[in-house]
Amino acid sequence: MDKEKLAYLKGQAKEIRKLTIEEIGTFGSGHIGGAMSIADVLALLYFHRMKVDPAQPRLKDRDQLVVSKGHAGPVVYATLALKGFFPKDWLKTLNQGGTRLPSHCDRNQTPGIDMTAGSLGQGFSAALGIALGLRIDKSPSRVYTIIGDGESDEGQIWEGALFGAAQHISNITAFTDYNKQQLDGFTKDIVDLGDLTAKWASFGWFTQEVDGHDIAALDEAIEKSLAQKDKPSMIIMNTIKGKGCNFAEGIEKNHSMAFDLVKAKEAIAALDAKE
Repeated sequence: MDKEKLAYLKGQAKEIRKLTIEEIGTFGSGHIGGAMSIADVLALLYFHRMKVDPAQPRLKDRDQLVVSKGHAGPVVYATLALKGFFPKDWLKTLNQGGTRLPSHCDRNQTPGIDMTAGSLGQGFSAALGIALGLRIDKSPSRVYTIIGDGESDEGQIWEGALFGAAQHISNITAFTDYNKQQLDGFTKDIVDLGDLTAKWASFGWFTQEVDGHDIAALDEAIEKSLAQKDKPSMIIMNTIKGKGCNFAEGIEKNHSMAFDLVKAKEAIAALDAKE
């Protein structure tokens, strides 16, 4: 990836974070932590890697993304709005009556959402099913999916891992948002996941581990995943929950937070002040 492209994608990731903070601040509360930690990969996917068309959200041979950790909906909406799937003004209606942007992703409500999610673990299974269906149809499309590390406590994740490897579903690239925290605390204190990279490899997946905020490293990992013709791919992203939001980053209780638009504007100004 050249320097110009990298700088552009970093700028898009920052804009996604700013829109997400303002969006949640307008409503007054929301899942800020796990939204901010995946802004970089979303910028890379939607503004560089994925074949999508905002004018045709259901384009037949589009690439598809399933955000299995559906509570990160606000950052997905910010990304879709920035890409042009719907007006940015919609972001002001997050989770309000009559909105098309509910708290968790819903494909029946929001243009650009490929799969409804919210019940943890289920989105990952759906992503595998979509990928298998595309392969049966001989479609050139690829499926991307993002799961959480807290979500990885769910048995359905590991059933999916077995199924994906057994069926050689190589047209899927999955990401684990390994921010080391979940709703009730740190993952190591709730259900220690151990060596996630070794664990996914042992399930038969082509597995890589990268800094989830290093867009160039993420892009290189995706490139390697595309070369796999026999195994599904898992990219373990080491991330920071709340990344880029000065009052959420680095604290324990940042899964869902209440804050107003004044505090949101202050956080956006602090983010703008960074290089």
